[in-house]
Amino acid sequence: MRQVSLREFRTRGVKALGSVPKGETVLLSGQQGPAYFLVPVIGDVAAEDRELRRAMAKTSLRAGWLEAEQAAVEQSNEQLAAEIEDEIDQVRAERLSRKAG
Repeated sequence: MRQVSLREFRTRGVKALGSVPKGETVLLSGQQGPAYFLVPVIGDVAAEDRELRRAMAKTSLRAGWLEAEQAAVEQSNEQLAAEIEDEIDQVRAERLSRKAG
């Protein structure tokens, strides 16, 4: 699968796709990463469909991984905050027991 930048595709169109073999799927990507697939309707449509579905599944997995990673970071931050609060409470309790004793 070839990759062509959105900018190149917008400005040069057919010329940007000139180096792509006939029947090959093209991935258009922008500054934020992959954006679109250009899927030809000639050739083995079933194979192209599988390739497209595989790419879509990978995209979905990446999104899921990022979401899970973010959730883990948030959970870790919450856990760390709770541990810090517990430690502060222990220090305060020790100080109060020293003053009282």
